[in-house]
Amino acid sequence: MTRAPTTDSNRVIAVTIDKESIGRSGLDIEYERAVAIDDLIEENSFAPVGHDGGPYALHLRMADNRLVFDIRLADDTPVVMHILSLSPFKRVVKDYFMVCDSYYAAIKSATPDRIEALDMGRRGLHDEGSLLLQERIKHRLVVDFNTARRLFTLVCALHWKG
Repeated sequence: MTRAPTTDSNRVIAVTIDKESIGRSGLDIEYERAVAIDDLIEENSFAPVGHDGGPYALHLRMADNRLVFDIRLADDTPVVMHILSLSPFKRVVKDYFMVCDSYYAAIKSATPDRIEALDMGRRGLHDEGSLLLQERIKHRLVVDFNTARRLFTLVCALHWKG
């Protein structure tokens, strides 16, 4: 597995989402997206393969069930654009949302054992999606597992219908 050392040059310092391609959502969804972006910016290790001149600004947009990573330098100079098909994520995102719904419903009335089991399932699906994301981008972007987790959270936040 390729790793890029976390330096000021190997990180994302800004994330923007194209509202035209993603679409406007309710306040809850907008909040979840903002939190996912803040978490990603707060801590990440991110470098396009073969490029070491960051820090980077990540511009995301959707195009035909594909997530477009438009990666630029902090001064908006284009670096590279990568397109990621979201089809391979369909099952894990669907399962993740289903388990999350069960988890949040269980918090209200289930036993601690049931809540813990659902939380473990939720975290397991999140890890699965994160590893899938890391695998799908590894030839284009070098990210550590924690950054892949934060990116997967953002992918889920982009899919969330509320």
